[in-house]
Amino acid sequence: MTGFGAGDAPLGPGRVTVEARSVNHRFLDLRVRLPKELAEHGLFLEQRVRQRLPRGRVELNVHAEGLSGAAVALDRERARSALRALRELAREEGLGAESAGPPWALLAGVPELFVAAAPAAPEAARSALDAALERCLEGLDEMRRREGDALHGDLAARSRCVRELLGELSTRAEGMVQARHERLRERVLRAARGAGFTVDPCRLEQELVLASEHTDVSEELTRLGSHCAQFEALLALPEPVGRRLDFLLQEMSREANTLGAKACDPECARRVVELKAELERMREQAQNVE
Repeated sequence: MTGFGAGDAPLGPGRVTVEARSVNHRFLDLRVRLPKELAEHGLFLEQRVRQRLPRGRVELNVHAEGLSGAAVALDRERARSALRALRELAREEGLGAESAGPPWALLAGVPELFVAAAPAAPEAARSALDAALERCLEGLDEMRRREGDALHGDLAARSRCVRELLGELSTRAEGMVQARHERLRERVLRAARGAGFTVDPCRLEQELVLASEHTDVSEELTRLGSHCAQFEALLALPEPVGRRLDFLLQEMSREANTLGAKACDPECARRVVELKAELERMREQAQNVE
């Protein structure tokens, strides 16, 4: 399920903010982004998220404000290395004497030349991150719960629609087998009269019964009704049921395909098409269930 959550907490002179965005995914795919001041706490955050979220593609972004505002220091070794490289380049290109210094603006543009002079204590940083993450995940859980309630209502309504279609098919199927039986008898008798043959009534009935079995959809309708009951029972469980719903809907789709292959009545065929379409919509929705 999709969701968003955010939380923050004070840390020294500044604050840390944690934001989480999630979309549906079969497994847990977690990506954590932190500023360099807090990079060492990436594994801690990942472990905390994995304890709370079993699946989903989750992006966790951490922002830090004011942690190193006035307390910065020059990385002298990095500056000397950059200075030597620039002087060497100037000498090779004949741009001036070896002792000539490069423009200070150019030197100041070296990445990460200034570093935090007094980073936050690891214990304090972890505590602040933990508090911000907890608020963030609470917001994410609340949004996912609201979406879950909406999905539950939608799937329950679609399951009722499937039950109604099955009821209509059951009613229609009662006369479908008999109608086919009569049509086959009439065709056989007409063909026999035209060819001058005499048909054994007992043998004809046996063959008609065997032929009519191919249009009997009672077993498929019974299994689909049972699957509907299982589907609704899964929806009522408080635990994650997304994978089981998906598997059950695959089974229901297979039964619907068999039903469609047997349906010889145009009205039954139309309802089977509606049934397949509804099952496909349910399966698409079930992909969003945890």
